[in-house]
Amino acid sequence: MSDIPQWFWDAVDQKPVSDYVEVDEIDIHYQSWSEPGAPGLLFVHGHNAHAHWWDFIAPSFSADRHTVGLDLGGMGDSDHRDSYSANGFADEILAVADAAKMPADTTVVAHSFGGMMALRAVCRAPDRFSRLILVDSGVKHPDEVKPREPESHSRPKVYPTFDVAKSRFRLQPAQTCENDYLVEYIARNSVERVSEGWVWKFDEELNGRLEGEADPGADLLAATLPVELIYGENSESFSKKSVEYMQSLRPSLLVHEIADAQHHLFLDQPQAFIALLQARLKD
Repeated sequence: MSDIPQWFWDAVDQKPVSDYVEVDEIDIHYQSWSEPGAPGLLFVHGHNAHAHWWDFIAPSFSADRHTVGLDLGGMGDSDHRDSYSANGFADEILAVADAAKMPADTTVVAHSFGGMMALRAVCRAPDRFSRLILVDSGVKHPDEVKPREPESHSRPKVYPTFDVAKSRFRLQPAQTCENDYLVEYIARNSVERVSEGWVWKFDEELNGRLEGEADPGADLLAATLPVELIYGENSESFSKKSVEYMQSLRPSLLVHEIADAQHHLFLDQPQAFIALLQARLKD
């Protein structure tokens, strides 16, 4: 494993406070790194991820921002549902913002799948947030849209030990990451103990239970608040072609590229991501 820098330890030593809010009959988990009273900063994770993906990012903002991250339904420490939808995930984002007493002056930072759910949220409640920053997420060029993969219907994986489960963790979509200590940290927080052994902290049937399709193109056009995009220079999930397509749909879109970064850009270049986000929040 590569040497672990001190900034990482300083960040993860700032433990967030966990809480829950009930949304449509299930408990949604969220965690706060600071108290209400300052402008808000709400982090939304990607598909099958969780709020702990932000543990080494969010503390850099907690001194000046009311900083919160949530687990979308079926992921992390939130409960599972019989069915999921873009509107349902959007309602969870809005409910967490309200439960955490986040102000209308709140910026939402949303990665990948979470970005599309955040787009839906800002359209459902146009006055709830002040800005949306999409992270390698948004509207893909029509030529690059792939149909949802069919559910395999395999039984959820159960591993005999924590170490075995952790060793099976892979970034999705697949990519390499030189900062293996960050991947290790996320892996440690991605499994939980059940009576039979260790399992992933997400609903392995979520894709098959997802009803309808999000329409990020319509939401991007309808969003009334400022929208920005941060994307990885080498991302295979969000190409320059899609970036240009988004700009054609929304000419006011501000775009920022992280050099030498892939889809999971805040794992590839965490300090560059933090510095860029800090600069954008001062604007």
